[in-house]
Amino acid sequence: MQTTALTDKHIALGAKMVPFAGYNMPVQYAGINVEHETVRNAVGVFDVSHMGEFILKGDHALDLIQKVCSNDASKLFDGKVQYAYLPNKNGGIVDDLLVYRIDEKTYMLVVNASNIEKDWDWISSFNSFGVNMTNISDRTTLLAVQGPKAAEALQSLTNIPLAEMEYYTFKKGIFAEVENVLISATGYTGAGGFEVYFDNVHANRIWDAIFKAGEPYGIKPIGLGARDTLRLEMGFCLYGNDIDDHTSPIAAGLGWVTKFTKDFTNSAALLAQKQEGVKEKLVGFEMIEKGIPRHDYEIVDADGNHIGRVTSGTQSPSLKKAIGLGYVSTNFAKEGQEIFIKIRDNKVKAQVVKFPFYKNK
Repeated sequence: MQTTALTDKHIALGAKMVPFAGYNMPVQYAGINVEHETVRNAVGVFDVSHMGEFILKGDHALDLIQKVCSNDASKLFDGKVQYAYLPNKNGGIVDDLLVYRIDEKTYMLVVNASNIEKDWDWISSFNSFGVNMTNISDRTTLLAVQGPKAAEALQSLTNIPLAEMEYYTFKKGIFAEVENVLISATGYTGAGGFEVYFDNVHANRIWDAIFKAGEPYGIKPIGLGARDTLRLEMGFCLYGNDIDDHTSPIAAGLGWVTKFTKDFTNSAALLAQKQEGVKEKLVGFEMIEKGIPRHDYEIVDADGNHIGRVTSGTQSPSLKKAIGLGYVSTNFAKEGQEIFIKIRDNKVKAQVVKFPFYKNK
């Protein structure tokens, strides 16, 4: 099992460690609910160094990205980030990812930990453009500093004006006296904040500096358990749960990052799917009756007929109610629609609702 440069820190802090995507990762420290509330109301730090980072460089780097990615990366400018996915040839999704434009000929792709090798092989298979590809995943530490107090907590560590950074932009500069740190106004929590990329050799130094600077703001280490409840409250998809090699990006609601103004992998088939309509859709739902939906639970109608399946579910710490994501037949996907989750052979009533579940006050 792989470790991050900060694994010993997590163990020393008393984190509960679990295997995740081949890594030994902290799932919680003080507890999922209290960590969740820390991020929603103040600031918390996730070690997400298990994520993958690829550098694509060369005259035709953009051409390769345009071929393999669903979104239109020609709209990017230096310092801009874009969400996209890698379509496969069968109507499914290889992975979802972030595309960073460093400069006109240099891009960074950030991919999911469980898909690093798969994504590398997939993108490489399309590299007839002579693009120089470098996998920097093993030498890169990534910290997600998330929450409404993130900018204040980190500002003393850098001269980059953090509060002025727009969502989905990034800057490179000095951070905690370390040069060439990439600070990105992105995250997976819906609570605001930053993702900070740097070389592993600086991991302990930067971790300690962040916690010292953030102490007046109540900064805490946060595990992957709260990361999952936070992203679910926002309706963000998790690869392997809500989207995968067999799920349609159109059914998953990813039409907004599917740009048919260019040719990309399987674009003709996806365009036909969009025009003809899909048979099922990914929806959000909240439980009306008591019960917690879990991955792969069956979704049925009032008569008990199968209409779909749950892909993610939890008891929402912010909303104090059970929520979930799932694919349902299109005629059951409308907001307000009554559906039922099969929990231990019981039909438990739920209702389709709009994303996000949690709305910032």
